Amino acid sequence: MTHTHDPHDSHDAAQPGTGAGPVRHLPGHIAAALAGAGGATDSAGQPWAGRSLSGDDAKIHNFEDDDGTADAGYLAALAGLAAGTGDEAAVVAALATARVFVPILAQLAEEGEAAAGPHGDQLHSDKQADMALVTLKAPDGRTAMPVFTSAAALKAWHPEARPVAVYAARAALSAVAEGAELLVLDPGSDLTFVVRRPAVWALAQQQTWTPSYADPDLAGALGEGAVSFPAVRRVEIHPGGGVASATADGRRLPGGGAGPELRVVLYLEDGLDAAGVQSIVAGLNNAWARNEIFAERVDSIEVKLQRAAP
Repeated sequence: MTHTHDPHDSHDAAQPGTGAGPVRHLPGHIAAALAGAGGATDSAGQPWAGRSLSGDDAKIHNFEDDDGTADAGYLAALAGLAAGTGDEAAVVAALATARVFVPILAQLAEEGEAAAGPHGDQLHSDKQADMALVTLKAPDGRTAMPVFTSAAALKAWHPEARPVAVYAARAALSAVAEGAELLVLDPGSDLTFVVRRPAVWALAQQQTWTPSYADPDLAGALGEGAVSFPAVRRVEIHPGGGVASATADGRRLPGGGAGPELRVVLYLEDGLDAAGVQSIVAGLNNAWARNEIFAERVDSIEVKLQRAAP
C-alpha cells in the first residue's frame, strides 16, 4: 500500500514565449549578463543574428574562450551516473562549477496604438518589449526553470531564445527569485536532468547537496517523529519511484527524475484496521511537515506500508 505526498505548495507559471501576465524584471545578475552582451550584439559588438555555433562565432559573452559546448565535468558526472559508478549527487556537485545557459525571450510590455490595416483590420505595434526569463509548468503544477548545458541544445529547444551564460549557481538563484522549485537541464534533449528543490537551494547557496534518501540526519528525524506512534515499529528511507530519469533511447539513469525522490517505508504492527493506518499516516505527515530538516531536505515523498515481522 503506497501513499504519495508532496509537502510543498504548487505554483503556476507561464508557458514559454506566451508573454502572459505581468512583466517580470530580470534578476540583477542575469540583467547584467544580458547587458554585457550588448543587447542585439555580444560583448565584442558582434550581432547575434546569423551566428553559428562553431568556430570563432561560438565565443560566448562573459565567458572567455567559451565555445558553447557542455561543461566537461558535468558530462563526466552524467557518464558516471549512466555507468553506475556515480550518483545524482555527483551530477549536482559538477553543476556547482559549470557554466549553463539561461534562455531569455522578448516579452511585450506595452502595446503601441492600433492602426487600420489594408483590409480594415487593426494592427498593433510593439511599443516596448522587455526581456524575460522563461519558466515552465511541471506535470505536478510547480514552476520549473529550463537551463541548458550547451548553446546548441538551447537553440534546438527555442531558436528565438537568447542564451545568457551564467554559472549554474547563479541560475539556481534566478530560479529561487522566480519562485521556481525545479531546474530542468536540457529539456527536449537526449537526456533531461531535473534538479529538485533542495538541490536548487543548495546550488544557490553554494552548499553540498545530499539526496534525501541518502541523508542520515533526515532518517533520524523521521524516526524521531514516529516515536509518538507505538504501532510504527520501524522507519526506513529509500530512493523514491521518481528518482530515475530516462534518455531518449529508453535507457534509465538512477537520478535526475522529477520525483517523488524519497520513499519512506513504515513497518506497522499487525492487526491495525484501515482507519488506524490512515490516522498514523496523517499524524506522521503532520509531524514531519513541522520538522525543519524534513522541510528543507525533502522535495516529495511516497509512503509505503509494511507489516512488521512478529
